[in-house]
Amino acid sequence: MCCENPRQFGEIRDLYRKKMLTKKDAIAAEFYHRYIKNVKENDVIKALKKNTKDFKKFLDKIPKKKIDYSYAEGKWTIRQLLQHMIDSERVFAYRSLSFSRKDPAPLPGFEEKDWAANAPVTKRKWSDLVKEFNAVRKSTEYLFDSLSKEQLLATGVASNNTINPLALGFICTGHTIHHMNIIKERYL
Repeated sequence: MCCENPRQFGEIRDLYRKKMLTKKDAIAAEFYHRYIKNVKENDVIKALKKNTKDFKKFLDKIPKKKIDYSYAEGKWTIRQLLQHMIDSERVFAYRSLSFSRKDPAPLPGFEEKDWAANAPVTKRKWSDLVKEFNAVRKSTEYLFDSLSKEQLLATGVASNNTINPLALGFICTGHTIHHMNIIKERYL
C-alpha cells in the first residue's frame, strides 16, 4: 500500500494540494503579470522544472561570439543579462522564503541597473555563470517543492506591493522566458 507511512501520506497530500493551485491564485502587482502570462503551465513546480530544462538547452545554443554582444549602446550583453537573471531569481526566491515563513517585515525593491553596474560580470567565465544560474534555479525548485499550499498563498509586501510566493514562482519562470525572448529577438 502506498500510504502506510504517515509521512508518505503527508507528502502525497501536500503534492495534491499544490497541484490545485493555479496562476489564478497568484497575487502580484500588475507589472508582474506580464511575466506570469508568459508561463503556459498552471502548476508552479512543473513550470519551474520545464523552464529549467528549456533554458539549459537555450544557453547551450548561444554562440560564444554573441555572449559579450550588445545590440545597442548602453544595452546589456547576454553575459550581463544572465547575471541579472541570477540576481533576480535570488531576490524572488528570498521573498518567497520570507513570506512563506510569515515574516511580517516589508521587503525593499531592487534597482536592477544599479545592481548590474556593480556586478563585475565581465571578469567572470561564461561557464561559471551558467553553473551559477543552474545552482540558483535548483535551489528555487527545492524551495517551491517544500512549500505547502498555505505557504504558497501567504502574502507579504515587496517594493510596496502585496505578493505571494505562488506568484513569485511563476515570476521566476516568466522572467526567464521574457529574457529568452529578448535574446532571440535582439541578440541572435
